Amino acid sequence: MKRLILALDVYERERALEIAECTADYLWAVKVNWPLIIGSGLGIITELRQVTGLPVIADLKLADIPNTNRLIARKVFDAGADYIIAHGFVGREGVNAIMELGETIIVVEMSHPGAEEFIQPATDKLIELANELEPFGVIAPATRPERVAYIRSKLKPGIKILTPGVGAQGGKAGEVLKAGADYVIVGRSIYASENPREAARNLHREIAGV
Repeated sequence: MKRLILALDVYERERALEIAECTADYLWAVKVNWPLIIGSGLGIITELRQVTGLPVIADLKLADIPNTNRLIARKVFDAGADYIIAHGFVGREGVNAIMELGETIIVVEMSHPGAEEFIQPATDKLIELANELEPFGVIAPATRPERVAYIRSKLKPGIKILTPGVGAQGGKAGEVLKAGADYVIVGRSIYASENPREAARNLHREIAGV
């Protein structure tokens, strides 16, 4: 079972496609964020699916009123995205507007230090929202395995936990998987390495050994 997700946070279309293609053997999915979409256009989602044959996660962290979320999500799903990441703090109507169109992943806690200011205090309510709406999964921080374990203890069975922050941010794949994560998200440690394929292979092997 593959549990590695590549966070492809680059601007350039050619570079993105090259990295995705050479690492695809070791990935469960490719995650695109605003830098790649802004730099290469929405069509990059379609191209990544064609090149890799893997699911594509659009990490837009949508956080707007329901109608705006719906308008954005429709175009992104039409481009071929399999999942969209959304913030839950806008409330159930805003998240439901996305879920009506396709598979959704809700942020319940982020990996950077600033997440402890405002998002972490709201994590329990965001977990409650996820348990009510039952999205595909939630985002939890690989940089704080104890928080992953806490979120897993509160989350309904069947809802996946995806954890960014492995590698450059300091998170360890083995630790977060043991804490209850289903997938680990890795960006710079793969795409910024001299040999992205080798980096992805090493991470895949590490994960497989957990």
